Amino acid sequence: MTVKENLMVAGGFQGELICKVCVCWFDRCLSIYLRFASCCVFFCMLWQYLNQPGVTFSSKLTTDDNAITNAVDVYCCPSGAKRIMAANNDAQIRIFDAETFSSLNNFVFDWSVNSTSVSRDGKLLAVLGDSADCLIADANSGKVTGTLKGHLDYSFASAWHPDGNILATGNQDTTCRLWDIRNLSESHAVLKGRMGAIRALKFTSDGRFLAMAEPADFVHVFDTESGYTKCQEIDFFGEIAGISFSPDTESLFVGIADRTYGSLLEFNRRRHNRYLDSML
Repeated sequence: MTVKENLMVAGGFQGELICKVCVCWFDRCLSIYLRFASCCVFFCMLWQYLNQPGVTFSSKLTTDDNAITNAVDVYCCPSGAKRIMAANNDAQIRIFDAETFSSLNNFVFDWSVNSTSVSRDGKLLAVLGDSADCLIADANSGKVTGTLKGHLDYSFASAWHPDGNILATGNQDTTCRLWDIRNLSESHAVLKGRMGAIRALKFTSDGRFLAMAEPADFVHVFDTESGYTKCQEIDFFGEIAGISFSPDTESLFVGIADRTYGSLLEFNRRRHNRYLDSML
């Protein structure tokens, strides 16, 4: 699942792609109230809004027997138009227009695609899956322009640094590799997990931190300004459903998928280490 601006997109185990346009509750209610002076009309309009159908678009992308939608992404192409990208186990990536939900393109690869992500300028596409190699492709044509070699197993996660030059890839070999797209001959850093595959990667919007999640129990937060040498390890109990930073970089959210202890954990960014903080 991913969210960008007001669009939420999710994939399913049967090849589903589901999109929902989300509107801020307060802003929407205030706009309704300002538009209609009568309280009666206001509450009638509010009731209609709260009960309107929630799903904007829903479709099954493929009839393949192994049709899992492994990854979804929402991005802006160089023209500024918003696009939706879905990657499936049938070795295909599909591109949709985010306004009309019409199909725009379809890229086919040699193996199941487990993760895709688009660079900030909307030009480059990272393609990872059931292969030890990761690919860099043109986001408009799907043409492969580079191959990243170094991982030892299948890959499951990727993330672009906001500067657009650094790509992080997460692999089942328990490592995250960092690649500079200006020199793809080898990765310039290797970040090691504790015991499991790297299943999720997220940079903060300012590029200062990189969060790296294993399938269960461990999330690692690296300081990019230290050259990824400084790291905080968060150790807890449960399978990790996903991670995400808040847009202002002040919070890290970790989803726990355990049936008994399922929860959403929030970790706040601490900016100062002072003696008086212990008194609060």
